[in-house]
Amino acid sequence: MTDLYSVMGNPIGHSKSPQIHAAFAAQARDNMLYTAQLVPLEGFADAAERFFSHGGAGLNITVPFKEDAYRFAGEYTERAKRAQAVNTLKRMADGTVLADNTDGVGLVRDLTVNHQVELAGKRILLLGAGGAVRGVLQPLLEQQPAELVIANRTVSKAAALAEDFADLGNVSGCGFTEVEGAFDVIINGTSASLSGELPPLPVSALTPATVCYDMMYGSGLTVFNQWAQDNGVTTTIDGLGMLVEQAAEAFTLWRGHRPQTHNVIAALRNERRTHR
Repeated sequence: MTDLYSVMGNPIGHSKSPQIHAAFAAQARDNMLYTAQLVPLEGFADAAERFFSHGGAGLNITVPFKEDAYRFAGEYTERAKRAQAVNTLKRMADGTVLADNTDGVGLVRDLTVNHQVELAGKRILLLGAGGAVRGVLQPLLEQQPAELVIANRTVSKAAALAEDFADLGNVSGCGFTEVEGAFDVIINGTSASLSGELPPLPVSALTPATVCYDMMYGSGLTVFNQWAQDNGVTTTIDGLGMLVEQAAEAFTLWRGHRPQTHNVIAALRNERRTHR
């Protein structure tokens, strides 16, 4: 019997998830089918209910349904409770739907394992205060940085987010232009790169040794990473590895064994270069 999985979003045509999970399944010779579903903006709960009632085993959730998926679920991992938004659902043996957020684990694994970036004891700047940032805060703070600063256009949102996670470490919030001093790691969790825009960060936040990471990715350098390189930063990373690593974490939750990610990331990068 073939186990059924899918990713739901709107839009969904750009999703790499079917390709990634097909590669994971091929590694393990798992008998599973993974599809992509375009869901009406007000139709997530109906679509998810229909999927699971017809034997679906697990879902990935992309924009704009991560908060809808949180409300849909019946059980939650600790990191899902913290994020209050989820990207992974799993049907349990008793029919309950378990929710998880694997984005933060994917980010941390891409940084620390794939790129050997040390986070413990470092000064980290996280840009944005939306769902993408909320989803990665707990895993980042679990790495025990010396300080984590959340910078956002609306200062009150950054401050509120910092307060929500203050029990996990030294975290504070401020506006983009209020950022002070240089950072070891800067992570862009805004979607500004997708529209070719830049958060108004002071250049003083950068040193040549700063690692700049953009959760977004494209056919070439993102606007944020180009800005970092133009200002002397030597190490810039995009979010393609995070995409594969968060998928691997979801696959592990569903299937009980972890896929190898290195070759999948390399294949996606090579495909991107050849289609540029």
